[in-house]
Amino acid sequence: MPKSEKTAPDCAFPGGTLSVGEVAKRSGVAVSTLHFYETKGLIRSLRTEGNQRRYPRGILRRVAVIKVAQRTGIPLASIQAALSRLPDGRAPTADEWAELSRAWRAELDERILRLTQLRDQLDDCIGCGCLSLKACPLRNPADVLGGQGAGPRLLEPQPG
Repeated sequence: MPKSEKTAPDCAFPGGTLSVGEVAKRSGVAVSTLHFYETKGLIRSLRTEGNQRRYPRGILRRVAVIKVAQRTGIPLASIQAALSRLPDGRAPTADEWAELSRAWRAELDERILRLTQLRDQLDDCIGCGCLSLKACPLRNPADVLGGQGAGPRLLEPQPG
């Protein structure tokens, strides 16, 4: 990689840059987690001439969004897809953040519906002990998977 693409002078980012340790300390995320986020394409760093990672200060907002999204159960692939639509070289605008949250609204509404249904049906299972994939009305309603053979199956509710 040419040196100009690899190095990150502080003047390239308004407000300067942060080291990986500084980002970890300020965001409450372990350095190893930041490295993981980077390998998954969720965040991006540039390198100094000494090959140290440097992040623009705006990365703190991005890491905060990743943490909140993960806490709500949004898969990393969905987080990465949403973040890929945001600008890299500057902090996103309020409208850009609003668009990102709208993209997750349907996914979160579906998850809330499934969790509410599970909560409401769970009382019927407490103490029964069956938890059988063949008979359990929560995991295999109407034994729809029985015709597909023995063993575990993907049991997410099917649209219909």
